[in-house]
Amino acid sequence: MIQRYSRPDMVAIWAPATKFQIWYEIEAHACDAMADLGVIPRANADAVWQAKDVEFDVARIDEIEAVTKHDVIAFLTHLAEHIGNDEARFVHQGMTSSDVLDTCFNVQLTRAADLLIADIQHLLQSLKRRAFEHKHTIRIGRSHGIHAEPTTMGLTFARFYAEMDRNLSRMRDARAEISTGAISGAVGTFANIDPAVEEHVCNKLGLVPEPISTQVIPRDRHAAFFATLGVIGSSIENIATEIRHMQRTEVLEAEEFFSAGQKGSSAMPHKRNPILTENLTGLARLIRMAVVPAMENVTLWHERDISHSSVERNIGPDTTITLDFALSRLTSVVDNLVVYPNNMIANMNKFRGLIMSQRVLLALTQAGISREDSYKLVQRNAMKVWEEGKDFQTELLADTDVLAALSPQEIEEKFNLEYHTKHVDTIFKRVFGE
Repeated sequence: MIQRYSRPDMVAIWAPATKFQIWYEIEAHACDAMADLGVIPRANADAVWQAKDVEFDVARIDEIEAVTKHDVIAFLTHLAEHIGNDEARFVHQGMTSSDVLDTCFNVQLTRAADLLIADIQHLLQSLKRRAFEHKHTIRIGRSHGIHAEPTTMGLTFARFYAEMDRNLSRMRDARAEISTGAISGAVGTFANIDPAVEEHVCNKLGLVPEPISTQVIPRDRHAAFFATLGVIGSSIENIATEIRHMQRTEVLEAEEFFSAGQKGSSAMPHKRNPILTENLTGLARLIRMAVVPAMENVTLWHERDISHSSVERNIGPDTTITLDFALSRLTSVVDNLVVYPNNMIANMNKFRGLIMSQRVLLALTQAGISREDSYKLVQRNAMKVWEEGKDFQTELLADTDVLAALSPQEIEEKFNLEYHTKHVDTIFKRVFGE
C-alpha cells in the first residue's frame, strides 16, 4: 500500500525483515522440539538460536533467491551463512515450505487483527461519546433521501456504534479462526516430522495447531478473515456516506472539521469539501476488493498448489494496512465532526409540519375512520404542502372532514416533537447497556 494511506505499526508487520524473523522463529522452535524428541542433537538446536539477534540481510536473501528461484531455500541458505553449514544441517528437518509460509502468514494476520481490534475499540469510544453528546439533538430522519419522521443525532451515532460493535465481534472471531499453524510436512501427513513439533511451534507463536492440513492451511479460514475485513470496510463507507450527505450545502447538518489554513479547492476559495469521508468511501472499495480473490483461493489442486500465493502476497498487507488507516481516519472524523443543531431544526421545518402525517393518520383511524379514508384525508392536505407551499397543521385545521373526527386541540397535539424522542433512553440502554 502507498505510504499516503499507511500507518507504521501495521506496515511493520508486513516488512520483509519481520517476515524473515518469523520464519527464523518457526525454524528455531521446530529445532527445539525435535531436539527434545531426540530427533536432532541439542547442540544443533542451540546453534540455531545463536542467530536470534541477527538482522537478516533482505538484499542478500533476494540475491540468493535470484539464483534458487525459491524464497524459503534462499532464507535457509542465508541462515546457514550465519550459523554454519554443519550447525544448520538439521534446520527444516521433515518440513516443507508451506509449513513456514502458511504459519508465518497466519502470525502476521493475527498481529494485524490485534491492531484492527484496537482500532475498532478506539472508534467505538468516539462514537459513544458523540452519541451521548447529541442524545437529544433532534434531526429529521430520511428514507429514500426524503424527509420521513424526527430522530436524533444521538441515535444516528448510536446505530453506527452498534454496527461497529458487531464488527468488533466479527473481528475477534476472524482472529480466532486465522490463528492456526501447520508444521505437518509434505501433503500434511506428519510422515517425516512428529506432530509434537507442530504443537510446540504453535504454542510458542500464540497459535493453535491446524486440525488437518494438506501441506497448506485450508484457505476457507483466510476467506472468512478477508470477508470480515470487507464487511468492516462497508460499515466505514456507511458512516462516511451519511457524513457526506450531512455536509451537502443544501443540508449542512454536520461537516468535517476545516482547519486553519486548509484549502478546499484550487479554483474556488469558498469550498469546504468532505474530502476525508470521500477518501474513506474509496478506501472501502479497496478493502472489499480483496474479498473475491480470497474466496477464490479456497479452491486448490489436490493437497496444494500456489495459485493462492501471489494473491495473498498482495491482499495480506494491502488490505490490513488500508483498513487500519481507514479506521484511524474515521475515528478522527467522528471526533472532530462539527454538528449544526440549528440547521437540523431548520431543515426539519422546511415542509411546515408535513413530517407529522403518520400521527394524524393514526389518530383518524383511532377516531373510527377507515385506514383507507384516513390516508386520503391526510394525503390531500399533505399534497397542498408539497405543491402549494401550505402549512400542514393549518390545512388540517381548515378541513371539515378532519375536524369531524379530531378536535383542534387533538390536531395540535400531533405536532409535538417530544413524541418522537420518548424512547431514546430505551434505545440507548439496548445499545450501550444501563
